[in-house]
Amino acid sequence: MDFAPDARTEELTERLRAFIEDRVTPAEAELDAELAATPGEWGLRPVVGRLQAEARAAGLWNLFLPGDRGAGLTNLQYAPLAELTGRSPRLGPVAVNCAAPDTGNMELLAEFGTPAQQAEWLEPLLDARIRSAFCMTEPAVASSDATNIATRIRRDGDEYVITGRKWWSTGAMNPDARLFIVMGKTDPDAPRHRQQSMILVPRDTPGVRIVRPLTVFGYDDRDHGGHAEIDFDEVRVPAANLLGGEGEGFAIAQARLGPGRIHHCMRAIGMGERALDLVRDRAGERVAFGRPLAEQGVVREWIAEARIELEALRLLVLKTAWLMDTVGNRAAMTEIQAIKIAVPRAVQRILDRAIQVFGAAGLSDDTPLAEMFAGARALRLADGPDEVHLSALGKAELRR
Repeated sequence: MDFAPDARTEELTERLRAFIEDRVTPAEAELDAELAATPGEWGLRPVVGRLQAEARAAGLWNLFLPGDRGAGLTNLQYAPLAELTGRSPRLGPVAVNCAAPDTGNMELLAEFGTPAQQAEWLEPLLDARIRSAFCMTEPAVASSDATNIATRIRRDGDEYVITGRKWWSTGAMNPDARLFIVMGKTDPDAPRHRQQSMILVPRDTPGVRIVRPLTVFGYDDRDHGGHAEIDFDEVRVPAANLLGGEGEGFAIAQARLGPGRIHHCMRAIGMGERALDLVRDRAGERVAFGRPLAEQGVVREWIAEARIELEALRLLVLKTAWLMDTVGNRAAMTEIQAIKIAVPRAVQRILDRAIQVFGAAGLSDDTPLAEMFAGARALRLADGPDEVHLSALGKAELRR
């Protein structure tokens, strides 16, 4: 295993680092001002459009997507780039069109979509002319077991009829989220993992109703489009909107969640590095009990432990990316599960201690720490809770 970045990765990393440090991070205050000036509005603010134009001009666009449609990078090449965008989680990913859930949805359309589906939905997403949402989780069932999903997708002649309720559909409050990818059951009597299918539902289809926005520890994420609860009441779409074939929904979901999990972990490490930067500055300038915090033993220990954890987990993420590139996502599942468990836990701990170093200021929005903590905690549920991954990982170990 050789994780040394190649020449292209080094060049892109330096270019993206400069863009994040010089353009994106300073624009966070501009985003706050635009949000304050437009209360109640959902979706991207003007600052995002400006940054996206600059990113395109700098050749920093669709870095996540392999092949001709994206930057053509491997997972290993993309890893340090995703980490850099994670240092500014509200602006970094979206500025370079590498923000969830659009990334996963674009990957699905690129891999499983028909030419017509790609022309209608993938191309506008790649161009950032529209946004999208992924509708999988449901309020009435334990969605940690995806086979529980109760939304019904029923064939009726040349159409499918969708009935059910989804929630935590990230980005769906944004009116520019023109496409919902919905997972539901086409055949409840089929084998357990062949009951589900995925279907493309345009936002403006009759019967689609946004019920309410949801918050994460009080954060509504309205700058991106929030998280929505959505009701699908006898929603009719053409049969051609089916993504893949009937009964392939569960397998397609797993194909989507594998790359999504590693992307989340890459960005989370960037959040941890940003927190550590803030702690170093704070520890050097803040005095308590006659000494700078940097001279307090416990603060030094927290900083040392954070560095150890970030370095160790970065190596595990890089190994996972390398395995996904060389032997495929299925063969890398053990490592994907391991990073999905370990990285959000560690970053949440690093952020918690960073908040302690900042004291009450760390609880406020004067620093990005509180919002990043909420994001890290949410990652322990997103794409499957820790306990599900721990159980699967332990089961795999016992089979050895």
